[in-house]
Amino acid sequence: MTSLRAGGRPPLAPPRDLTIADDGSTTTYTVLSRALGRAISEAQSILHERVGDEIGSDLAALAASVRRPEIGVLVRAHRSATPEARAALATELAATIAFDHACARALAAPIRVERPPRRILSSAAGVAIDVPEDAQAMTFAADRITIDRASGRDEIDLDAPVDQIKAARLVFHEVDRDVLFATEDNNPLAMIEAHPDKSGNAIDLGGESVEGWLAALREAIEIVRAELPSFGAEIALLRPTIIPVGADAERHLSASYREALGTVYLSLHPSVMTMAEAIVHELSHAKLNALFEVDDVLENAFSPLYASPVRPDPRPLHGVLLAVHAFLPIARMYEKMIESKHALAESPAFRARYEEIVRINREGAEVVLANGKPTAVGRGLLDEIARWDEHYRRAG
Repeated sequence: MTSLRAGGRPPLAPPRDLTIADDGSTTTYTVLSRALGRAISEAQSILHERVGDEIGSDLAALAASVRRPEIGVLVRAHRSATPEARAALATELAATIAFDHACARALAAPIRVERPPRRILSSAAGVAIDVPEDAQAMTFAADRITIDRASGRDEIDLDAPVDQIKAARLVFHEVDRDVLFATEDNNPLAMIEAHPDKSGNAIDLGGESVEGWLAALREAIEIVRAELPSFGAEIALLRPTIIPVGADAERHLSASYREALGTVYLSLHPSVMTMAEAIVHELSHAKLNALFEVDDVLENAFSPLYASPVRPDPRPLHGVLLAVHAFLPIARMYEKMIESKHALAESPAFRARYEEIVRINREGAEVVLANGKPTAVGRGLLDEIARWDEHYRRAG
């Protein structure tokens, strides 16, 4: 049964190109808008209970905040948290949005947050704000933040240069106009790991400098934008934040979470194609996770379990679908590079990897298409997967 979670809107039309977007497509924009609408509604409810209606009534400002990964994750993680954790998440959400709005001069009146969190992350300002242990309250205004402490009062001038604010640290770095790289993370679920070969996503530069990471990411994203221009347009919609989780020349690790739409955990690898694959893979997960925010997609998404072409452990169809949906655009990227005679596509290893990806997709598609019980919206997605599966069967 289809679930309409966006409240008041007509049902979402079945998407026809959420996996590999057509040129000029609005499918991803529509899905992300629906997911954002759900998060905005939930944020308003949380803020109302925590600080009243002083913030949350300006929908444009609230939408700009909630679409940021470090803020949206607090809203979505709040759903399933324990009562104690929900209270802490609500406080962090209120303080983070108040800070966001203060920096944007979008506060109509000062906002006071009692028992503030120890840290506030803001990609809008590019900083982390360290809050003193003895802070009893923070008041956010258009030009400054006042911190009431047991030992006195501190003030942060929002017009002062960041390097002159002792409580602020630059932790967000621009990869390009649409992508950020962050050396801190506030995802409360980051260390919860479903993959049997991993143990969470602790931040780790792997011995490389921030500048080294930025250079590697720029090179990989340049390939994605050049070979999959429609995916490049979707990157501009997702506006992701990339979190480093180590470096390894032998294997590559990446992850993403439905709750943290737009946050991508990546390890650093010397192969630019491995990095490009990982970016496409995890941002494809973000697109599909946004769809899961507004529709069940599969009636049997989580039971029973099936063999996965990319995991050693049996997976629910939800996981197999995520894999197929992510590897199809990767196959398309390789295919386009072969067609254009890209220099990287001339090696036997490149062709072998392309054939491996096509095989993975074929095996995964067989599982999903044979066993999935889609909702009306999910039927559109499975039809698209079937079309691309047939494309690669003919190409092979």
